[in-house]
Amino acid sequence: MNDMSGPEAAAPRTPPPRVPAPRISAEDGEPPPAAGTAAREIPLVPTHRVLKSLLGAWALAACSPGEAAAVDAHLGRCRACAEEALKLREAVGLLQRPDSLDLKPSLRTRVLAGCLQRRPPRVPVPDWATPYDAETARLDALLQDIQDAEWHAPVRLRWFSAEGTASRRTTVAGVIAHLMAVDGLVAVALGLPDPLGGIAAPAPAPASRTEAYWRAAHPPPTREVRAPWRTQGHEIVRTVSFTGGAGGMPVGYGDFELPLRDAMLDRAFECWVHAEDIAEAVSYPYRPPAPDHLHRMIDLAARLLPAALARRRRAGVPAGGARRHLAAAGAPGRSLKLEIEGSGGGEWLIPLDSPAAVGSAEHEVAHVVLDGVEFCRLAAGRVLPRDAAAGQVGDREAIRDVLLAAASLSRM
Repeated sequence: MNDMSGPEAAAPRTPPPRVPAPRISAEDGEPPPAAGTAAREIPLVPTHRVLKSLLGAWALAACSPGEAAAVDAHLGRCRACAEEALKLREAVGLLQRPDSLDLKPSLRTRVLAGCLQRRPPRVPVPDWATPYDAETARLDALLQDIQDAEWHAPVRLRWFSAEGTASRRTTVAGVIAHLMAVDGLVAVALGLPDPLGGIAAPAPAPASRTEAYWRAAHPPPTREVRAPWRTQGHEIVRTVSFTGGAGGMPVGYGDFELPLRDAMLDRAFECWVHAEDIAEAVSYPYRPPAPDHLHRMIDLAARLLPAALARRRRAGVPAGGARRHLAAAGAPGRSLKLEIEGSGGGEWLIPLDSPAAVGSAEHEVAHVVLDGVEFCRLAAGRVLPRDAAAGQVGDREAIRDVLLAAASLSRM
């Protein structure tokens, strides 16, 4: 038996580790610990080669915070890596898509909504005037972005006539002059100054007023027309806010009248349509109105269709389809169901035989389905009735008559 009472017996023997200690790469600068010595914490000090391999990730901002700090410290000491890092950052900048400088169309609406939540207006804009306020503001933002030379870019105003599509050539500035002259009908009804001033128009109709203004403008309109057009729009919105009431005041268009609330919708619709004409001429992206505003414009056109059908009959154009019964004023009559899909959509029953009749689902003889923007372009004369992408069921002659009546709503 061995004697275990000696001093050497006091220290127990350490068994060899069953799992070997992690190996340390020779690139990291320190040899592995000697055999028999306990493993110890060795701080990671990246070498030049390791840091250089991280430059690509550093340029893409894909490094961890520790790696990024190590690379930043190394670039202050290594000129070669600093030059390569600069080249990599420039290359990454070329790969990134530049941000658009155009503001999102919804930004103005969100900013105004936030402002009005914080402090409601003392005199709010009537609900029926908000589409006009929004569309004139959108067009003004477009005009602010275009260059001086683009004010003279050619624009062709188009509308539907009995012979097909009619047109009139003008410029971007000429379009704004046209909008100002026709908006002047609303301004005059509100007691505001007439933008034509002393210019005499043959008739108080949109086309006559526009032609008179263009003839009297020497030289032709330039970007200077933007300021009076914008001022007039602000004055119209301000005046209807104070004195518009329910919007029942009549506004004369020469051979017909509209109540003020509908005239403001009509002016908002034309502002959008001609803004698209300008945007197309100067290659500027332009979107349709907000869904709620678009719905109101479609509703106005749908309400005007019975009167448009009656005007076509008075002009000698026969009504389509066989009349199954002639409705009296206020009574249900033969009807067409107009279904508008997409943004601003809805359903309307259009009386076919009399503008005083009431649309009736029981007397429905036809059903037409159209996209909202497509229907508006039809009513603006930008799409011919035969080219309208419409789903059609029922009396084909009645459908054709309604599509032609919708196109007849357009004018210069």
